[in-house]
Amino acid sequence: MLGAVQAHAVELSIVSGDTGNGIKVLREILDRYEKKSGNKVDIVVIPPSTTDQFGQYRLWLAAGSSDIDVYQTDVIWAPQLASQLVDLTEATKDVVGEHFTSIIQSQTVNGRLVALPIFTDAPALYYRKDLLDKYHAKVPATWKELHDTARLVMDKERAAGNRDLWGYVFQGNAYEGLTCNALEWVMSNGGGGIIEPDGEISIDNPKAAAALDLVKGWIGTIAPPGVLAYQEEEARGVWQTGNAVFMRNWPYAYALGNSENSPIKGKFDVAPLPAGEGGRPVATLGGWNLAVSKYSKHPNAAIDLVKFIASREMQKHRTLKTSNLPTIAALYDDPDIARQQPIVPRWKEIFLNAQPRPSATARIKYNEASSQFWTAVHNTISGNGTAADNLAELEARLTRLKGKGW
Repeated sequence: MLGAVQAHAVELSIVSGDTGNGIKVLREILDRYEKKSGNKVDIVVIPPSTTDQFGQYRLWLAAGSSDIDVYQTDVIWAPQLASQLVDLTEATKDVVGEHFTSIIQSQTVNGRLVALPIFTDAPALYYRKDLLDKYHAKVPATWKELHDTARLVMDKERAAGNRDLWGYVFQGNAYEGLTCNALEWVMSNGGGGIIEPDGEISIDNPKAAAALDLVKGWIGTIAPPGVLAYQEEEARGVWQTGNAVFMRNWPYAYALGNSENSPIKGKFDVAPLPAGEGGRPVATLGGWNLAVSKYSKHPNAAIDLVKFIASREMQKHRTLKTSNLPTIAALYDDPDIARQQPIVPRWKEIFLNAQPRPSATARIKYNEASSQFWTAVHNTISGNGTAADNLAELEARLTRLKGKGW
C-alpha cells in the first residue's frame, strides 16, 4: 500500500506571501497533507506586499511557468488572472456550499470558479484598553475622536517618560494596502467608492478631499513620519512592542498580539474602525484564496491540495493559530474558536458588511486604477500637492484609463 502511494507521489509547489505566522501555519497544514497523500509540497515564499505579489504572479503566468502549481490569491485578483487558472467548479461542487456565497461569487468569473477561499478579512481598530482606562477615554467612534484621544494619551504618556509612544499606526506605504486604508477614510466620510458599481468615477469631491486632508494632519503628530513606508507588519511591529495607542490592521494581528511573549498580551481589544463626521464605519473587504495554475503539470493533485487546505478542519486549524476569519459559515459557531480567538465570532457581521474594492467594476484595469489611487493618496498625505488638486488629477487619469468602458 505504501509502495503504491510512493510510486504515484508528486511534488507540488505553492506560492504565498502571507503575513505574521501565516507561512508557519501553512507549513503545518502542508505537513498533514503530505502525510495523508504521500505527495510533497514546497512553499515558495515571496514578499508580503500584495502589489509585488501580483506583479510576480503576472510574470510567472505570462511565461506559462509550470514551477508554481498553486497560487495564494487576493480576493481582488480573480477577474485579472482568471484566464490562466483552472476552472474548479466541477471539482469543488461537493464543498462550495459550506462557504459564504458572496465569497464564492467573488472568485467566479464568467461562470468559472477560479479560486477556492481559505480565509476572509475585514480590518479592526486595535486599541490599548489599559491606556484608555488610565485616562478615562472612550473608544473613538469618529476619525476626529481618534485623533483627539490618540493625542491626549500620547502627550500624557510621553510627559510621564514613555517617549517612544505614538497615537496611531496604519498602512501608509504606496501599495495596495493604502488603497484599503484610504477607501475606508473616503467612504466613511461620504466621499464615495472611487469607482461606483455603475462604472462612474466619483473620487473628485470635497468629502473625499476632506478625508485625506484630515489624514495628512496625522503624519508627524499622532502617527510617526515613518508610517508613510509602513505595510501591515511594520505597523504591527510598532503596536506589538507597546509603542502605539491605536492601530488599523487585519484580524491576524489579534492572535500575535495575545501570544505568550507579546508585551501587550491582555492589554488590548478591537473595535470597528471609526467613521467620518456624520458617516458610517467602513471596513475594506479582504481575503485570500487558492488557485491552480493551468500550466501545472499535476492539476488533479493540485486541486486535491487546494481542497485540503480550504477544508473545514484545516480552516479551523488556521483560525485557532492565526485568528484569520474562516470562509466556512459553521466555524463562526465553533466553541473552540470562540474561546481561543474571540475576535472571530465578533467579526462575522463586520466582514459580511465589508466594502469591496472596485475590482469587479474595473475588471482587468483594476490594478492600474488602484495604483493611480494610492499614488494620489500617498502624494497627498506626504505633503506633495493638495488633496483637491491630486484628486482632480486622479479623476482625469482614471477617465483616460476607463476609455470607452471598464
